[in-house]
Amino acid sequence: MPGQGIAGDMSESPGVVPLSVLDLVSVSHGSGAAEAIEASVRSAQAAERVGYRRYWVAEHHNTVSVASSATSVLMGRFANETSTIRIGSGGIMLPNHAPLRVAEDFGTLALMYPDRIDLGLGRAPGTDPATAKQLRRGRSDIVDFSADIRELQHYLAGARPEAQIIAHPGQGTNVPLYVLGSSTGGATVAAELGLPLVLAAHFAPTQIAEALEVYRRNFRADAPTAQVEKPWVMIAVNTMVADTEEEAQFQFSVVQQMFLQMGKRSGSRRPLTPPSKAPNALATHMEWERVKAVLRYSFVGTAERVSEDLQNFALDAGIDEIMTVTYAHDPQIRENSIISLGVAWQN
Repeated sequence: MPGQGIAGDMSESPGVVPLSVLDLVSVSHGSGAAEAIEASVRSAQAAERVGYRRYWVAEHHNTVSVASSATSVLMGRFANETSTIRIGSGGIMLPNHAPLRVAEDFGTLALMYPDRIDLGLGRAPGTDPATAKQLRRGRSDIVDFSADIRELQHYLAGARPEAQIIAHPGQGTNVPLYVLGSSTGGATVAAELGLPLVLAAHFAPTQIAEALEVYRRNFRADAPTAQVEKPWVMIAVNTMVADTEEEAQFQFSVVQQMFLQMGKRSGSRRPLTPPSKAPNALATHMEWERVKAVLRYSFVGTAERVSEDLQNFALDAGIDEIMTVTYAHDPQIRENSIISLGVAWQN
């Protein structure tokens, strides 16, 4: 049963789940995509030094606030600049891509960086409707998504004599697959296929509990596509760590302002703004309450407090791994947060 890389070993302390990073390669106001990419390279190296299990990058399009549209290209750079941390997609938005091409790209990465590549798959477009129309090769309903995952897995599996089309490179690499979701839809697909599930609580918190229940109740370890023997769950959450609670809250205002802007017209086209002591100053009460609701799964404070809160969260939810998402206007602030939390997690 394929599944290499799914078990984590970040900490030798019993009961402590592995910690990982999801990066959108965020672009800050006054900077550009090139600077954002270099900052992400440094963050990946920092995450590796302090023992994070994975460093994943998300696919997004038609926004100047992130520089992660060419996800597999960035993965190659991150993998080349590190040596042990697993590099993955969080995720490849499968309706935008032909499964054969995804298998070739990730099969090539897997050959170049053996046993270090993960393939997280989502069914959202990762962009606005107009851009999605230009990108898509297929639909994003659950049936098509499930069929595309099966096709992709066939291309990555061992040689089949009857196959007229093969992925080369790709065939036989068995790159581990993860289903990304923010609702019961993705959870249902992951359960039926016997695949690990990654839930996007960092921006879509409302159906997390229900999705977990659906996934665990319907999980099929006997599915031909199964890669794990029992339900396996990773949850992505927002984090910001600083020397003091006040400084952490101040830096976290960057993500609060980002989500506030996203609720307004063309908000996603703005690079990250500097932190603010009054991020809600220009928001209505309803807008601010909406932001707080969206960011419900956020852990902000000193390294010791965030580490303790995350460990309690993992224990209460019964999850297998935590993926942290950290935004900062100053890339060094993000890197410091990643390092501080990683060190505290090991201790």
